[in-house]
Amino acid sequence: MEGKTEEQYIKFSFDDINTARSLFGPRDENIKYLRKYFNIKASVRGNHLTIVGNKDELESTSRVINELKGIIKKGFVVNSSDIDSAVRLVTSHQITQEHEKKDEIYIVPTKKVITPKSKNQKAYIDAIRKYDMVIGIGPAGTGKTYLAMAMALSSYYRKEVSRIILTRPAIEAGEKLGFLPGTMYEKVNPYLRPLYDALYDMLDMDRATRLIERGIIEIAPLAFMRGRTLNDAFIILDEAQNTGTEQMKMFLTRLGFSSKTVVTGDITQIDLADKKASGLVEIQSILKGIKGIRFVYFSKGDVVRHPLVQKIIKAYETKRNSTKGIE
Repeated sequence: MEGKTEEQYIKFSFDDINTARSLFGPRDENIKYLRKYFNIKASVRGNHLTIVGNKDELESTSRVINELKGIIKKGFVVNSSDIDSAVRLVTSHQITQEHEKKDEIYIVPTKKVITPKSKNQKAYIDAIRKYDMVIGIGPAGTGKTYLAMAMALSSYYRKEVSRIILTRPAIEAGEKLGFLPGTMYEKVNPYLRPLYDALYDMLDMDRATRLIERGIIEIAPLAFMRGRTLNDAFIILDEAQNTGTEQMKMFLTRLGFSSKTVVTGDITQIDLADKKASGLVEIQSILKGIKGIRFVYFSKGDVVRHPLVQKIIKAYETKRNSTKGIE
């Protein structure tokens, strides 16, 4: 009959009964949930799954099942939220590619599109895509941390990395946490709040919380990075101007295989007692010319906050320059 698409079928067999059970879900609920997205018929017999539908539906469903198998191999239990994410990843792959051609960042689960607002922001995104280590330096409000966070999430959902690590110096670079009351979490949380804010702006709170609970997204003070080697990760160091020489060296040498690092900071807002000892200031000369590392500099013209912020930055620059003239 004209217009009717011939049905086909695909059969999945699993050697491990536990993998099959995790994929199928209690009473095969995960397989039933797939019907929310795809016009398919499915039957489960022991370790075997058979799905019936037209060619396009079968291809999309198969890709989702393979994504879910990857989640199970990492030791996680699959639920409806994971299926939602896998479906979005599969069905939006072409959309993602189209946005990247336009220098936009596409966050798959929320379908949020983040666009660079200036030439330097575009250069920053391009550098992060091309280089394993990028250092973004410039005033507050230029999108350094926000764009890095967007690139990290985009990389994770495209399976380019398996986790995201967000860190910054705590307690105004001194990290003397013992002097503050409360648990370790209570002590450092206020200093990490800007990282949470950027994360929650791109993902809904429930999804972000689940990623944090799984350890896929880790937000921690810089001191917690000591002694670790970070493989297959997207790592962001925020407020890097408040790192000392040894702290910066420690962080930069954490980079492992298949990982990407973005360092951000504002060298005009150093809270260290000795501003010349800022690790961010030093690496500009130390790392200069090393292949695989890219510096991107932002100016007040890249500020994307309230228009008054640009004027305030300019006023402080004028004040600082006039003070240097007197000296």
